[in-house]
Amino acid sequence: MEDLSAHILDIVENSINASAKRVSIKVTEDAEKDLLTVEIEDNGRGLKEEDVKRVQNPFFTTRTTRRVGLGLPLLKQAAQACGGTMEIVSEEGKGTRVKATFGYSHIDRQPLGDIAEILRIMIQSNPDTDFVYEHKSGDEHYRLDTSEMKGEQEDD
Repeated sequence: MEDLSAHILDIVENSINASAKRVSIKVTEDAEKDLLTVEIEDNGRGLKEEDVKRVQNPFFTTRTTRRVGLGLPLLKQAAQACGGTMEIVSEEGKGTRVKATFGYSHIDRQPLGDIAEILRIMIQSNPDTDFVYEHKSGDEHYRLDTSEMKGEQEDD
């Protein structure tokens, strides 16, 4: 994967496959702390406790359509390559949260990529799923919530 938006799309696809009806994506750029944080949280099926560590192994997947799962291991590798970390917190029946941190100014940090295009693809391809996207950079803050957009359309 060439940029972080591709990692985000991959994890969101995992959320959709886990029957999530709401997916939250948070990107925080903190130049002062030299930290970029990407956090994706869903309300899908969640993972069994023993599977939380196993999903970080490229030769394990919860999918039945293939025998490998590279998305999370590649995200972890991308984070570690620039001094960051990745953590997964999941509870069966409640959902999953994936949080990755990256050295903001690190030469090996992948670029963020075309987030707007990734959001368009996710929203257009999954009309029954609500997405919340938040992006913070310094004093600037952007938030998109598709459930609010749907509510506005119904009011018209």
